[in-house]
Parts: sequence; C-alpha cells; structure tokens
Amino acid sequence: MAVRRSRGPRPSTKREERAHRINLEIRAPKVRLVNTEALTELYGDLGDGVVSLSEALKMAEETQMDLVEITAKADPPVCRIVEYSKFNYELKKREKVNKSKQHKVEMKEIRFGPNTDEHDFNFKLKHAEKFLQDGNKLKAYVHFRGRMIVYKDRGKDVLDRFAEQLADVGKVEMEAKMEGRRMIMILSPKKGPGK
Repeated sequence: MAVRRSRGPRPSTKREERAHRINLEIRAPKVRLVNTEALTELYGDLGDGVVSLSEALKMAEETQMDLVEITAKADPPVCRIVEYSKFNYELKKREKVNKSKQHKVEMKEIRFGPNTDEHDFNFKLKHAEKFLQDGNKLKAYVHFRGRMIVYKDRGKDVLDRFAEQLADVGKVEMEAKMEGRRMIMILSPKKGPGK
C-alpha cells in the first residue's frame, strides 16, 4: 500500500491585498514626499516635496526602505519613505487604540408596572441615572397586563415623574406613547459642560 505524501500548502497566486500601494505599484509620474525632514539631511532641501517617481524610488532604495502611497487621490499623490511593515503595524496599533476609545451608544431598558411602588421606582431611577451618565439612551416603559390596561393614566404619571426626576442628566427624546400593551418613553443623555 502506497503512502501519500503531503505537498504542503499551495503557493498563493493572488497578490496580497494591501491598504496602500508601495514601490513599483505606484503609477503617478510625480509624488509629494511628506517625511522630508529625514530626507533633507541626505538629499538637501526638497522644497515642497514634489519629486519624480523614479527619484523617489531611488531615495527609498538608497535608504533601504519602501515608498508608500499615503493619499492616492491627491495631485500629486502623497507618499512617505518608511519601512512598510513597521508603518502598517503602527497604523493598525493606532486604529485599535482609536476603536477602544469610541463609546458605542446602547439602548438600555427599564420596565415599570402601572402600580410600581416607591422603593422600586427609586431603585430603577438610580440605574437610569447611571445609564444616562454613561452616555447611553434609555427606553422606559410601563407594561400593562390583562385588565391593567384601563390604568393608562397611572402609567403616564409614572413615566412623567420618571422623566422629571432625570431632568438633570437626561432629556426626553420621545414623549410617552402607547405601543400595544406598553407605554414607551425614550430619554437621551444631556450633553453638559463636563461631557
């Protein structure tokens, strides 16, 4: 019985997709170099940084780095002479930091009944304050079960009182209205001077 040998992974025929063109992939006849401070020491004053593509490629080769097209839509395209792998790493690192700093606004929900007692109301009020201070939107609703639907006025009173208590940290985005068996009100965080 013959044993089959594994050939290993097949070599990729497709060019690796990059976010930026580098070196010979750049097609413009002239480019604008932006990191001219380092290049000025080697090549003297480059003026506004506009040089021919062949000249820029020669500079990149002499410094043993890559010519990277930063902004392709500019006229002439903006390029930098950097080590591409290091440049790409820094770019991904910066994107990751920016992504972690972003706050995604979430919709938090707080549910009441038409006969919610004072203790429950205050407990939910504290949670709502925290949600709004964290920059999240808040959907407060009164759920009517069975025959409780006849007490719509109580539900409206609960939501109005709730919005009034949260006036310091939130504002009413959508007034209380009925949707099926629920009376819904939406509050959004107030943008104060400290935020």
